[in-house]
Amino acid sequence: MIRLLTALAAFLLGGPTLAETVLIRNATVHTMADTGTLEGADILVRDGTIEAIGRALAAPAQARIIDAQERPVTPGFFGGLTHLGLEEIGLEPTAEDAALKLGTMRPEFDVALAFNPDSVAIGVSRVEGVTFAVIVPTAEAGSSKAPGGTIIAGQGSVVALNGGAATDSRALFLDFGADANELSGGSRAAQYMLLKQAFLEARTPKAVLPDDQRLLTPAGRQTLLDFIGGAGPFVFDVDRAADIRQVLAFARREKLRIALSGGAEAWRVASELAAARVPVILDGLEDLPLGLDSIGATLENAARLERAGVDVAFTMDSPEPHNVRKLRQTAGVAVAHGLPWDAALAGLTRVPAEIFGVADRFGTIERGHRANLVVWSGDPLEVTSFATHVFVDGVQQADRSRQTELRDRYLERVRAGTAR
Repeated sequence: MIRLLTALAAFLLGGPTLAETVLIRNATVHTMADTGTLEGADILVRDGTIEAIGRALAAPAQARIIDAQERPVTPGFFGGLTHLGLEEIGLEPTAEDAALKLGTMRPEFDVALAFNPDSVAIGVSRVEGVTFAVIVPTAEAGSSKAPGGTIIAGQGSVVALNGGAATDSRALFLDFGADANELSGGSRAAQYMLLKQAFLEARTPKAVLPDDQRLLTPAGRQTLLDFIGGAGPFVFDVDRAADIRQVLAFARREKLRIALSGGAEAWRVASELAAARVPVILDGLEDLPLGLDSIGATLENAARLERAGVDVAFTMDSPEPHNVRKLRQTAGVAVAHGLPWDAALAGLTRVPAEIFGVADRFGTIERGHRANLVVWSGDPLEVTSFATHVFVDGVQQADRSRQTELRDRYLERVRAGTAR
């Protein structure tokens, strides 16, 4: 067992480290940019960057050529809002770093500092065509054994799934609605009261007298002020239509750039979201009311939002890291319930990259952009398709993971008749 783990660690930490010159020939290229879908196109990658896109491109000396045989090539997929690299084993508290349980409002809490680029779940996700994700904090409800968090969960950031550190892209995550009532004295009305006070402390710290009960530390006030000034989006986890309207009103008053996650009833306020140009990051599989905040949940949520002009991205309702590889299935289900195929693909590529400010690196296939690409065996929204080649920053990633290593190990024993 020790030898297996040692070999596996060496494999997962190894692999190519230098970008090479690669020419992908004869592909159906879904650029997710203004050029749309290109049939029979070539992509030239050099020094980690997309150098050219076109037909019958000349192959540079020593370039490695991949014949796509007209199969799809897409930008690398988004892994959703996740605990990837923050949680290794859900039942082991020492391997969970996504929640701050101090019970005080600390927007300066930044989970990027705890990100583990060597997590084995990263390889599992990358094999499935995922090249970037957003690691997020969790607002924990209190209990008698562990103090809870607050409605401001903290900061998350974009990570590339190539074994590097988190990027400098940041977002501030907030939890609103019934599931956050324990974090706000038992009432969702108090959530807006607390947030208003936090904004007052950040904007006008001298207006709060020394004996007042402050919510924020000096570092927290500065962090919140930075986000108010545009350091990154505010992402509100909210489901009920009435709560979404309150969030939109608050954002309008405070002039904030926001996105919604969850949004089980977002379709009910689609026109208001479109007018405010607020994107929604949703789970395309959510169709049953898990509580009174999601009575209106429907598999047509994404399609109805898209028809109204709302940008839609996808995530899993649960941030557990091993759910990341399932995300394209949620987009496929949304297509089956009315969402245009191109819009679903955008929700896994371009839209999340734009929401989190990394569209120059992820989400599209364009000349001059970093080469984060996936060659697929077939329609990438079909569960039977798989990634044949995955590139992150121009480096082809290993096509094996912890799961495939274990599969092959025990398959060999089954064939040899020695499995137990």
